[in-house]
Amino acid sequence: MIRSPVTGIRAALALLLTLTTTTLCGGATMENERYARGWKALVALAPQKAQAVQDGLADIAPDMARFVVEFGYGDVFTRPGLDPASRQTATIAALAALGNAAPQLRFHIEAGLATGLTPQAIVDIIYVTTVFAGFPAGLNALAAAREVFTAQGVAPTPPPAPQNPDRRARGLAALAVTSQSAGQRVVDSLADIAPDMAGFILDFSYGDVISRAVLTPAQKEIAMIAAATARGTMAPQLKVHIKAARSVGVSREQITEVLIQMAVYAGFPAALNGLAVAREAFADEEG
Repeated sequence: MIRSPVTGIRAALALLLTLTTTTLCGGATMENERYARGWKALVALAPQKAQAVQDGLADIAPDMARFVVEFGYGDVFTRPGLDPASRQTATIAALAALGNAAPQLRFHIEAGLATGLTPQAIVDIIYVTTVFAGFPAGLNALAAAREVFTAQGVAPTPPPAPQNPDRRARGLAALAVTSQSAGQRVVDSLADIAPDMAGFILDFSYGDVISRAVLTPAQKEIAMIAAATARGTMAPQLKVHIKAARSVGVSREQITEVLIQMAVYAGFPAALNGLAVAREAFADEEG
């Protein structure tokens, strides 16, 4: 039996349509899996607010709502390299440092509580961020935290006063946890232009803030890496704190995950620049 050219064309078109439909269905299935995975993670963090994320964008950009769930949560948040509490530590620090996302910061403070961060831990994450982003950013972030704590009926519990009243000694001790010789290097690097600044770094940044015993050393470094990456202008300081994180037991995978997560909250350029700094820090470690 001889098939006509028209019959052959129709058969080819039918085959092409079948292949295209299969590909689209397969893609849709993959997308649905990403959405389902992301939605599950989002609901676990904020069961009362998850639908509001979708509803708030339905009238103007429903695809953005889908991107948030599929990419932000389905692709990134559910990656296995970092536990949920550490992800929220990084996110709170980044949003506080950026200073322009109060609604999202409130959402992630709620999410931080849901992952087991205490109110005081969240306050201390903001304290650490203040060192990198300044007092206005810290004060605005604390205002957001107050709203969330009031709504949820919780309150921070400040830690006991430090045993050592000497701020410089506390600062040097905190700095020594990550680098034995860093204190003197800080003093020496500013001796010719602003020696008082070296004192402020040791006494305030390390003596008053980083020496506090609320967060673990690893949590502090994760917060500082996130804040420095989000700000996008702190490559030297970011490199210092990537190395410091390694000194207190944060793995390369965990550091990389913090930096990848910054693509969601600070944008891809910030994340890529952070990864470039991490590559240098890891290479120095190998050398």
